[in-house]
Amino acid sequence: MAMISESMTSDERVWAAVRLERSDRTPVIPTLLPEPAAGLAGVSQAEVANDNAAAISATFRVFDDYGGWDNIYPGAYIPSQLQAAGVFPMKMKIPGRNLADDIPYQLDEVEIMKLEDYDKIADQGFERFFLDDYFGRLSDMTPEEFQKEKNDMFMGGALFLGECQKRDIKPFFLSNMLHPFFKLSLMRSMVPFTQDLFYEPEPVLRALRRMTDDAIPKVLEMAKGTGISISMITEERASGFFYSPKFFERFWWPYTVEIVEACWSEGIVSLFHLDTCFDKNMSYFRQLPRGSAILELDSTTDIFAAKEVLRDHLCLKGDVPAALLATGTPEEVESYCKRLISEVGGDGGFILGTGCSVPPNARPENFRAMIETGKQYQPG
Repeated sequence: MAMISESMTSDERVWAAVRLERSDRTPVIPTLLPEPAAGLAGVSQAEVANDNAAAISATFRVFDDYGGWDNIYPGAYIPSQLQAAGVFPMKMKIPGRNLADDIPYQLDEVEIMKLEDYDKIADQGFERFFLDDYFGRLSDMTPEEFQKEKNDMFMGGALFLGECQKRDIKPFFLSNMLHPFFKLSLMRSMVPFTQDLFYEPEPVLRALRRMTDDAIPKVLEMAKGTGISISMITEERASGFFYSPKFFERFWWPYTVEIVEACWSEGIVSLFHLDTCFDKNMSYFRQLPRGSAILELDSTTDIFAAKEVLRDHLCLKGDVPAALLATGTPEEVESYCKRLISEVGGDGGFILGTGCSVPPNARPENFRAMIETGKQYQPG
């Protein structure tokens, strides 16, 4: 493939896609987290799971070795910091601590939150409930250890931004949140949470209301503070794969619209990380303001059908499957990327990315094929 003559900066290219405009080539942003970075950089999972500097070093080593891409996914964390920050409010197993060194960290989903806790969240707000009550059920971390995790996470963020500046590249986003629905599902665990939606909906709705009200100003403050006008919302459980439209409309969609519209009124675009199959939910997203969101799809949602529904309305990002990167051939990866660029990105509004994260066992030659095809292929 011949090199494309580039006439835009990386950031201009990304924002052209977000604004549903054509660009000089398709922007490329793989979801390269520390776990797959470790695999591609040849370091152990234990190293990147216990040391921010090692996680960041692995990420940028891969970025440099594979010729770079347009924006970089922020991966300055170690797993215990995600737990302490309430990003993953779940029990954890971590390589080098209670897992073998070569196994990525694991989330252990058990029922920690109880039915009566919904009203505690509604009364106190999530943060106070999490710090004063819930975290002690989750972890035996001392207050000193907890504070050290927060400090190290902050220092890791500064180190990450320094590496971005050296390369004159921007993070794709820094402001982020789990959708309140998803967070409650993780804390309560899937089956009890689903039973609550059926049999105890009012406490759930009260907690969702309070969490949404508290999240909006926090997200706006984070986005404005970082100067990056994209804010990520992660959701992996609200889709039609799990729940009927009736539940989606009652427990997820109204709060989502509020968050997106509050962000959009301040010029901030919502980046939805949507795992599981959202095929049945795609038409709802047409109700959002044009250009107000990016949908990052994980290869279980039909991205080609999503393009037909959302063409010239919202930007799509994805969706090179993890299985393809782990078990396919470079030729198969190249072929699929070309199809994405032609069919989903042909008229703009598309960012080439991975279906969820690059897998920790991605083949180096397959990852290279994805990056290079994205940067070099021009349809037609």
